Amino acid sequence: MYISSSNTKGRYMIGTGALFMAFTPLVAWAASSTSDSLDWFKMAMELFGGLALFLFGMEQMSAALKAAAGDQMKNLLSKLTTNRFSAAVSGAAVTSIIQSSSVTTVLVVGFVSAGLMTLSQSIGVIMGSNIGTTITAQIVAFKVEKAALLMIALGFAMLFLSKKEKVQHYGNVLMGLGLIFFGMGIMSEGMSPLRSYEPFINLMTSMERPLYGILVAALFTALVQSSSATTGIVIVMASQGFISLPAGIALAFGANIGTCVTALLASIGKPTEAKRAAAIHIIFNIVGVLLWLLFIPQLAVLVTYVSPVAANLSGTEKLAAEVPRQIANAHTIFNVANTLIFIGFTAQFGRLVERLIPDKATPKKAIIKPLYLDNDLLETPALALDMVRRELAHLASIVDAMLAKTGDAFRERDARKFDEIAKMDDQADILHAEITDYIRKLTLQNLTEQENENMMRYLSINEDLERIGDVIETNLVEVGKEAVRLKLKATETERTILSQLYYQLREVLSATQTITQNDDELAAQNILHMKDNINQLVREAIQMQAKRLKQEGSENIDVTHMENELMDSMKRIYSLSKRIAKLSLPKNLFQEPD
Repeated sequence: MYISSSNTKGRYMIGTGALFMAFTPLVAWAASSTSDSLDWFKMAMELFGGLALFLFGMEQMSAALKAAAGDQMKNLLSKLTTNRFSAAVSGAAVTSIIQSSSVTTVLVVGFVSAGLMTLSQSIGVIMGSNIGTTITAQIVAFKVEKAALLMIALGFAMLFLSKKEKVQHYGNVLMGLGLIFFGMGIMSEGMSPLRSYEPFINLMTSMERPLYGILVAALFTALVQSSSATTGIVIVMASQGFISLPAGIALAFGANIGTCVTALLASIGKPTEAKRAAAIHIIFNIVGVLLWLLFIPQLAVLVTYVSPVAANLSGTEKLAAEVPRQIANAHTIFNVANTLIFIGFTAQFGRLVERLIPDKATPKKAIIKPLYLDNDLLETPALALDMVRRELAHLASIVDAMLAKTGDAFRERDARKFDEIAKMDDQADILHAEITDYIRKLTLQNLTEQENENMMRYLSINEDLERIGDVIETNLVEVGKEAVRLKLKATETERTILSQLYYQLREVLSATQTITQNDDELAAQNILHMKDNINQLVREAIQMQAKRLKQEGSENIDVTHMENELMDSMKRIYSLSKRIAKLSLPKNLFQEPD
């Protein structure tokens, strides 16, 4: 069963607590100013208990959807093109899974920070993400509270009776959806006595003033950090006839503004490009609301025209039957229209935020920092694991560069270059530690069986890459420095056979880098197929050494020792690379040649 992460728990606890603090004075004042028989404690208990179930159900459904569709979500974001429309569609699709445009924007901020997405691409995704949030409102607007317990029961059965992981994920989705509707039903029942309570009716009537409604919804959404949750609660209140359509539209507008806070917080301390992505989200949502602010009556007329009508009802009952769907439709029309209106101005948005947030002078850099690891992605394990894979490719590129510089240092017998290689190993050690720590944090998340398998594989690859760097820094560099100190000249063995062995290793590490970049099975197979060539070169080198010793005796024993150390180190590097290759191949797909 999925349990929400601590960050999400904290977010919803703050939101629920804020709602409690906001309503407690009202409840206390109302209880002291009326002599009716309303049971305020029972109403508060049902309101906050229902809200807790509603929010937990949303998180449950979101977590299960992310687990079930993690790879598809990763592919949607990783295969974006410069086409702004495909970016918008991808943003909408991912948000419909995550159930929060603010979280999608957090992911975008992380991608832009890592250089995996351009600012231009991020604009389309951010615009599309607002469309994705309308899915929740449309689902919530279906008044199926009576089926809530059935959905929970069916989801529970799928979760505990099926052994298939996919079925369990969808069981969690169904349970989450049932909890959403069950929470809605409890909230509706708890609030129903307020239908005849004049002070509360007056309070809800005041929401029809657009600025007031927008402010209230923006503040609540900023605390809960989910516009979907706010819109859902608005629809629940509308289902009791408390909120008119214009008030519901104003509250939905406010939710769009309040959801920007999460992206803003996520951009703190991030590179300039990430701050610009967050700024785009804020500007787009605020400008969109301002554009429609004066047209709320016209939007209300439009959605009334396109929404179902309860012709046999009147008064509060009619509002309760019609307004929830009308608010959901208004929310959808508003966000789709805004995306279509502004999608043609992505270049202008980009230039605007570049002026508002100019490039800063580059500060003094640390020795090295991870390029792709972003804590904001940890709650979406499929994407976080993809970032780990990319960071492993970054580490592999440093190890490959170390080996490349080693060849130059040996050819030139240059002590300074050997020292530079030692510094490069410091970079590799830092990245190794950062990747290990990131994977440790990832173990605290809810991982599928496949995600857990990938995580363990990446952890092993990380260790092997670090060991390759240590072999280069500890063994090859020390041998090279000793050759410089003793002024040992390169022998025919070193210039021919060992040189060939070195270039074979360069191909091996290049293939290792390809493996980490793309999970490339062909590159892994190529590494395993190099075994015969490498063993043959080692045999030839030993034969050439024996021939030389026979001719020269033990005069050049230091040279022979150096060559043996080189061969042992290069064989160790190949052995570690071979382990990485085997980890990257499906079991029983390929047998290593004898």
